[in-house]
Amino acid sequence: MSMAEHDFKRLAADPKFKELLKKRNSFIFPISIFFILATLLFPVLTGYTNILNNIAFWNISWAWIYALLLFIMVWTLVTLYMRKAKSFDKDAEELLKAYREEQNL
Repeated sequence: MSMAEHDFKRLAADPKFKELLKKRNSFIFPISIFFILATLLFPVLTGYTNILNNIAFWNISWAWIYALLLFIMVWTLVTLYMRKAKSFDKDAEELLKAYREEQNL
């Protein structure tokens, strides 16, 4: 076993690392489920129902509005994730810094 593997296993066993993973996963999982459902709902609604065929305003159907909202949703979710990822990265760096300081003692 190399030193890097040993270090990773030791770090992965740290309760602070496990807490960081728990925080990250509790943020990512609901967003991922929402994204998948919203994305898969579009072809279901357009292919098997007539709900989105109705005119919303002028000559634009609800299908076009839903499609536009999917783009807005993706950009919004990416922006949210990028902001949240900065805090995850900061926490990971603090954890690594503490681990490296512990190794140098």
